[in-house]
Amino acid sequence: MFLVFDKTDETIQNIQKVYLMDSLPWVVGYSGGKDSTVLVQLVFQAIQKLPEEKRHKKVYIISSDTLVETPLIIASINKTLMRIQTKALELDLPIETHKVRPEIEKSFWSSIIGKGYPSPRQKFRWCTDRMKIDPANKFIKDKVDQFGEVIMVLGVRDSESATRAQVMENHTIEGKVLMRHSTLSNAYVYAPIRHFELDDVWNYLLTEESPWGNDNHELHALYQNSSGGECPLIVDKDIKESAGSCGNSRFGCWTCTVVAEDKALNGFIESGEEWLRPLAKYRKWLSEIREDRDMREKRRMNGSIYFVGRGEERELGLGPFTLEARKTILRELLKTQIKVQNPYDPSYELITVEELKHIRKLWIEEGDWNDSLPKIYQEIVGTDLDWEYNERPLFEDDQITELEFLCNEHGVSMQLMKKLVNVEKNYSGYRVRRGLFQEFDKILKQDWLHYGKVEGYKE
Repeated sequence: MFLVFDKTDETIQNIQKVYLMDSLPWVVGYSGGKDSTVLVQLVFQAIQKLPEEKRHKKVYIISSDTLVETPLIIASINKTLMRIQTKALELDLPIETHKVRPEIEKSFWSSIIGKGYPSPRQKFRWCTDRMKIDPANKFIKDKVDQFGEVIMVLGVRDSESATRAQVMENHTIEGKVLMRHSTLSNAYVYAPIRHFELDDVWNYLLTEESPWGNDNHELHALYQNSSGGECPLIVDKDIKESAGSCGNSRFGCWTCTVVAEDKALNGFIESGEEWLRPLAKYRKWLSEIREDRDMREKRRMNGSIYFVGRGEERELGLGPFTLEARKTILRELLKTQIKVQNPYDPSYELITVEELKHIRKLWIEEGDWNDSLPKIYQEIVGTDLDWEYNERPLFEDDQITELEFLCNEHGVSMQLMKKLVNVEKNYSGYRVRRGLFQEFDKILKQDWLHYGKVEGYKE
């Protein structure tokens, strides 16, 4: 036990030395899990123990909210950030807490339901960059613009995995306590607890009182109930690869389809949080429909086609979810939202109004001339949102039917026609429309005509 406290005292002293070394602000990553909680507590204690005149630079504690976090975890994070900020203000510490979120255009539901991205898998894990790395890096870049340079303080440990330790070693500058950030210039990485073992982490948390009044025994219970560990705040693409998926015995997104089973979510359900069961059921369904060929386009988003396999096994590759599939995904999501009765937050929602409005805009631009999203929302939820009806349908239902008939008669893809009409619409009202024909040419050079030849391809 004394060895643990020696390591703790030594770490606090090292944190103070690095803090006083220069005038660069710190950005501390907090994910709500054990390692990042140890990190934030140690940083808080180290600064608190400094004389007031030496607390000379800002410390920003940031946490990632992907908008699809496991509800119990994001609730815990929100509560903790508020308590940290309140205590820091009370003690006059230069600490600010912030949550970083993906831009609405890059959110999980905007990507899947709006654009048709297939649900993530190990070989196409598009979610981490868009929902975690980019928002954190944007915050860091803003601070770099403001201060010139910045130091990222992360709760990564060498003993967590051999791959993680190797990544950390590759970024270490010999004789220096700071590491190079692999992708962000003018940003450095400091890992104060990289030498901690798992026993050090829990011994510290369960014996050292939380500076802001949290009960770390509750955090310990959260781990036991979830059968999982934390999903770290990732700001580095190399660390992303070593971190792996967060759905496999880690706290992460409840929508994670990279793994076969979300052990954390299932662990909470088995521990008595029955209200989470509709989320687990929806996640499983979302993972299963990924390979449903009827729900996927037979071309990529840029219009090109491709084949997979060899010889007789060769088949047409899959593209994004079809618009009809996305409508189904939205319907099922809204039904799930109604079923989920969060006892800790009655206002809890699975998809935000901002996302719904953005998705509606994307659908209309893609050719959803019936403007179906508000109708789907009304059909499932039974109420109406404050929609902006500036985007009136281009055609009435009977006109759309007639256009479809004409396209079939002349062998023209209706989707191609919708793209061309939407380009014309976007350029309407301009006196000079130089880009119009370039846009037409770009669309027509895609593999639409070739796709038309293989549309009846027997799989």
